[in-house]
Amino acid sequence: MISSLDTLVHQAQEAMRVVETLPQWEAVKARFVGPQGLLTGCMKQMGALPAAEKPAMGKAINAVKGALEALFATALAAIEARILAAKVGPAIDPTLPLIEGHFGARHPLSQVKARVYSIFKSLGFSVADGTEVESEWACFDALNVPAGHPSRAEKDTYYFPQGASFPETQLKGAERLLLRTHTSSVQIRTMLAEKPPLKVVSIGRCFRRDTADATHSANFHQVESLCVDEKVTVVDMKAMLDHFLKAFFGPAVKTRFRPSFFPFTEPSFEVDMISPDLGKLSNQWIEILGCGRVNPAVLREVGLDPVKWSGYATGMGLERLAMIHYRVDDIRHFYQNDIRFLLPIA
Repeated sequence: MISSLDTLVHQAQEAMRVVETLPQWEAVKARFVGPQGLLTGCMKQMGALPAAEKPAMGKAINAVKGALEALFATALAAIEARILAAKVGPAIDPTLPLIEGHFGARHPLSQVKARVYSIFKSLGFSVADGTEVESEWACFDALNVPAGHPSRAEKDTYYFPQGASFPETQLKGAERLLLRTHTSSVQIRTMLAEKPPLKVVSIGRCFRRDTADATHSANFHQVESLCVDEKVTVVDMKAMLDHFLKAFFGPAVKTRFRPSFFPFTEPSFEVDMISPDLGKLSNQWIEILGCGRVNPAVLREVGLDPVKWSGYATGMGLERLAMIHYRVDDIRHFYQNDIRFLLPIA
């Protein structure tokens, strides 16, 4: 029987020489080590051997089994390498010249983000950031948003289950965690971490339970600016916004301020702009952002004396800026992986 074992490895080697596919490999393997395989048959015969011959027989079977396993593993690796090479295609010659064609570009939102930051930095603003998972206190309470305000309802805001925790978000008490609905929470985190005077701008993702359409999305980006110093006035805010909009959309831009209401600013304004250089939107008033002086209640909440310190805050949609600048008529286009958005844009 031992002599027949010696021929198994040779037979398996000869069989594997012509194997090219996984099904062929599996068939050969089953022929030798499967439930009805040749090696399995030899192992079943051990019971009929005299006790004195069993140790030698067991040792021989183990040796053949190890040799077959190594043979099958080597053959399988070679087959898988051939399959992978067929999928990848021919090897690349790095000495060949480049193929002429289109090169990729930064996404329009990334381009607008960089441009917004550049303009604000030229005005002395520094960049601030904050976590997208925020506390109810920082997103609402500290911003003077009352408990019954519609924006705090679960139909408008994505809340985490009560008791959920997030290491980067500081909680004041037992309030819930949520996906921030605006980047105004960055104002709170900044004023808690830094002492005025300060001027910061922040661009980040926000989340609201909005039904997606041409101008709304459950996930969008907001541009937030904050200035806190002594004797800051609405005139300072208007001068800054006029400069920003002219720098972004062109020198022909004109603005107008309409009284509005936001819990975290007082007085509050909606800002419209008009320009002859906006394509189909030229020469018509367009609502572009909201702003106002920081509410004294917000300053007190972060430990600042509203008698000494004052400030302004502004908020605008990054997608809205991009839609107007690039003449995009549907906000959903920014998130559909359209190849046209990945090509260079003037």
